[in-house]
Amino acid sequence: MIWNALDSFSIQGVQFLVMLFMARLLSPGDYGLVGMAAIFIAVSNSLIDSGFSQALIRKQERTEVDKSTVFYFNIVVGVLLYFIAFVSAPLVADFYKMPLLTDVIRVLCVVFFLNSLCVVQRAEFTSRLDFKSLMKASSIGAVISGIGGVVVAYAGYGVWALVGQQIASVFITMVLLWKMSDWRPIKAFSWTSFREMFSFGSKLMLSGLINTIYKEIYPIVIGKLFSAPDLGHYNRAKHFAQFPSTNLTNIMHRVSYPVLCQIQNEEERLRTLYRKFLNLAAFVVFPLMMGLSALAIPLTNVLIGEKWLFCAQILQVVCFAMMWYPIHAINLNLLQVKGRSDLFLNLEIIKKILGVSMLFLTAPYGIIVMCYGQIVNSLLSLIINTYFTGKLIDFGFFKQMKDYFPTLLLGLMMFSAVWGLTFIIENQYIVLVVGGLLGAAIYIGGSVLFRFSELQDIKDLLIKRGKKNE
Repeated sequence: MIWNALDSFSIQGVQFLVMLFMARLLSPGDYGLVGMAAIFIAVSNSLIDSGFSQALIRKQERTEVDKSTVFYFNIVVGVLLYFIAFVSAPLVADFYKMPLLTDVIRVLCVVFFLNSLCVVQRAEFTSRLDFKSLMKASSIGAVISGIGGVVVAYAGYGVWALVGQQIASVFITMVLLWKMSDWRPIKAFSWTSFREMFSFGSKLMLSGLINTIYKEIYPIVIGKLFSAPDLGHYNRAKHFAQFPSTNLTNIMHRVSYPVLCQIQNEEERLRTLYRKFLNLAAFVVFPLMMGLSALAIPLTNVLIGEKWLFCAQILQVVCFAMMWYPIHAINLNLLQVKGRSDLFLNLEIIKKILGVSMLFLTAPYGIIVMCYGQIVNSLLSLIINTYFTGKLIDFGFFKQMKDYFPTLLLGLMMFSAVWGLTFIIENQYIVLVVGGLLGAAIYIGGSVLFRFSELQDIKDLLIKRGKKNE
């Protein structure tokens, strides 16, 4: 978990720092233009990564034929996706009335093929819990591509700095993963192996595709109904909110999935460990997201300038929707561990129908109201996700909310104190320092005072890690 945390936060940390520099050099419109092309990247990653790599990790006796089958299949998918993107690029540009978008999509989508080349290597490292190697490859790629992106942006190339940065990051990471991995494909493709993994992986792939398209519907609608700068503000706000939420979720997911797969038939042990993962995720993510919401305006003004004020206003709301993301992801993890990818798919379809309905209800009232709709939809989705969790391991919605309630209440107390401070102190730098310290003092102090078990779990983890190093 520690190496996985370093992996996620080193990459996102570097990208975050790069974004701070580039956001001052580029305009919201430049980010909006890349955001319009982002749906292609998101869909390709979903199709390439979500299904067969998870099936490969879950399979306890993986053969070289299995790995090579996944490798060759992903290459075909990567090439096919790039062809679709290349042909459809002019149609997308016409939809948004942005002629430059044609070239942006055709160049940016080279990452489809690059990503398909290293899926098996990622799955191998993940199944062995070797997140140290993944961290090295990803962080080096992020640093080199980030430096290059800033240089290109400073030279005045606008949106192409963002495009070049993304391609360079994927390419460098892919090369390093091949260099560090001792696995190489053999000349073999098994239809038997393909069908076996397809029965499980295809449902996850389709679920991931539905989820990805749903998440990209908001940028599509904003880009069409409003403007590229508005989309740029929305995407930057989502980026800020995803930094703590998505990274911590990925850490928990990438560690919990292979671990829980190993004990998938030990019901009592599975329930105990699963509950621990959920409570730990809520204990860490809830205060971070509430604190980020409370300090959104001074933080945004200090980091990327007052021209991004609308981004800060969006961020204040989005944080309360994103704070539930790790709870959703870990609940859905259980369905994969139990091999119920059919339920996983059915839940995604139901939730996305609900989400799209919420989008169309709120879109006429502006971007901020759309973000409030995301909070409502997130809570409704939580009820749906936890229904089958209750059926499978007897840990449903009400039992989970009972566990989360102390964390949620303490987090809201911290949010109220920090948010109120922003109205008292005018200097934004002082607000950030004092607000951050006040929030940490209230939350950590309350956790100690009320003896939160999650705090002891973190202490135990660090103590065990220290003893292992010794």
